[in-house]
Amino acid sequence: MIDLFAGPGGLCEGFSSVVDAAGERRFAVKVSIEKDAVAHRTLLLRAIFRKFSKGKVPSCYYDYVRGKLTREQFLDHPEIKEAAEDAAREARCAELGVTSSTEVDGWIREALGNQTDWVLIGGPPCQAYSLAGRSRLRSKDVQKFESDAKHFLYTEYLRIIQEFAPAVFVMENVKGMLNSTNSGKRIFEQILSDLKAPRDDLRYEVRSLVVHKTEGELEPNDYVIEADDHGIPQSRHRVILFGIRSDVAATTSALREHPESFLLCKQPQKIGVSAALAGLPQLRSRLSKEPDSREAWIDALRQSPQTLKGWRVPLRSDIEAAMVKFIKKAEKQTTFGAPFVETTVVPGGCMPKDLQNWYLDPKLGGVLQHETRSHMRSDLHRYMFAACFAATRKYAPDLYDFPPRLLPDHVNVDAETIPFKDRFRVQLGQFPSSTVVAHIKKDGHYYIHPDPGQCRSLTVREAARLQTFPDNYFFEGNRTEQYGQIGNAVPPLLAKQIGEIILDFMTSPRRG
Repeated sequence: MIDLFAGPGGLCEGFSSVVDAAGERRFAVKVSIEKDAVAHRTLLLRAIFRKFSKGKVPSCYYDYVRGKLTREQFLDHPEIKEAAEDAAREARCAELGVTSSTEVDGWIREALGNQTDWVLIGGPPCQAYSLAGRSRLRSKDVQKFESDAKHFLYTEYLRIIQEFAPAVFVMENVKGMLNSTNSGKRIFEQILSDLKAPRDDLRYEVRSLVVHKTEGELEPNDYVIEADDHGIPQSRHRVILFGIRSDVAATTSALREHPESFLLCKQPQKIGVSAALAGLPQLRSRLSKEPDSREAWIDALRQSPQTLKGWRVPLRSDIEAAMVKFIKKAEKQTTFGAPFVETTVVPGGCMPKDLQNWYLDPKLGGVLQHETRSHMRSDLHRYMFAACFAATRKYAPDLYDFPPRLLPDHVNVDAETIPFKDRFRVQLGQFPSSTVVAHIKKDGHYYIHPDPGQCRSLTVREAARLQTFPDNYFFEGNRTEQYGQIGNAVPPLLAKQIGEIILDFMTSPRRG
């Protein structure tokens, strides 16, 4: 397996988690390439972790992620030194399209050897395809947007296909690419056409992983995977293309006789936020723009009922009662967390057993990167209102539902249209979360914790849980960089399910 535009390694992690009956990994990551230096450090660290069988990861890894060893001490540790050298040959820090193609091809050629049955995975950066990205970039400079290189980074993925002809490829991107245009032409149609015929003598079938139709019958939306249908506690909709080299497709009889066996299965029920976050220690947030203390934070929360003054609606009394109830709960919160919180994580019955097996690692002895942000007093009032509204009404409020005193200064309550009306979005415990995107690194307003008694936005570990990164997955960099890596990643548990389908296909009998 080769992974392009790898980020912190979500796709790698999922595919690498596919094991046989003996617990041996069925996919070997030979090269993974990521341009961002911090994300690459995360990628490298996880590559080291994967060099060891489950349960046999050296204790020095856990000492490092708990903060007991420096990175230099860890990389020089005799227990992992050989694994680290091997991982450095796998996880490369390079920018596709900038780094010499000769150098990149050399890494891949050396890694593949004589292999022709291998898998290419990855997803080109998606800012120019995403709805938010298009809006932001176009508003600044239309001409610059039209020439944005991020539109065409898929050609670097395409170039690797042209050069090395993998048996299978899996390409992931945002749903917004289906409608994205450049110079009046739909980008997705061009990408699909290029991938189906990368060169004159090379053809691919590009299939959906969720819809059983012949290639000519597929509509663009048929390539969209809704992650929450597949056990991911997040409403994340992504385009994922399953490409099969034509000669491999033609000789795999199961593809014609049992095509439905190469589709993702929907889970019987969706996983909610509360189930995904179960067992994590409860925390208070911190205060910004003023001295922080537990007492000052509680005082800010005690002021929140006053923000309902002048709000003449029938449900005010219910919200006020909820505020009083949850402020009493908040008064019991004593900590804002830490880079490592020593504790025993016991998620209880609300988290399915298979999800517990996926997330938890008893050797960790606690929770990584579970530390709250600081919030302004006025935003804490908004968080308390939004979370109490959701707890009372069973749906998240938008700004049309907010009391006048809680509206941001720039919002005109009498305006017919309020921009970004869901700017303060509380996550609902019983449902999958909204999409975790890279914007989470900017602020936490879109990711308010469902428990009003904690009155805060999500921590890095909570965001990682919603993205289904195992609890022993450590994100390098500062907190902003950690959030960004998580928001840009592919959910590993979804990638694992895709990997299982790819494995079934790759191990299916072939004729001749």
